[in-house]
Amino acid sequence: MDRIKITIPGKPEYLTMVRLAIGSVATTAGFSIDDIEDIKTAVEEACKNVTCHGHDKRADEYEVECAVEAGRLEITITDICECHTLEKVNKACRHCPGEGNIALYMMQTLMDEVSVKNEDGRKSIKMVKAL
Repeated sequence: MDRIKITIPGKPEYLTMVRLAIGSVATTAGFSIDDIEDIKTAVEEACKNVTCHGHDKRADEYEVECAVEAGRLEITITDICECHTLEKVNKACRHCPGEGNIALYMMQTLMDEVSVKNEDGRKSIKMVKAL
């Protein structure tokens, strides 16, 4: 199994870089173009969800970890900051719906498995896509 881990500043302008990195990993793992687009979209939504939702401010940084093995890609996005200090452009996230929100539904539709954990004020989303 190969593991790739990157730490990302919690600023929205870095989402394009995350999409490109995840697309490269998915290409190397052998996924089709359609699957790669689905994976990139699900990861983008997970990054936004982890860094923003449920907090007054954005996460200072988060981690994207990919585990690649034969026929399977596992991606975990984790809020790794001690506190949320970056200003939000829109402050409505505190009132976003919980488990029933549209982003979570989208991730579940695009990926084979999705699980969400909230521990000690930190959020983690794990997603799996099989070939």
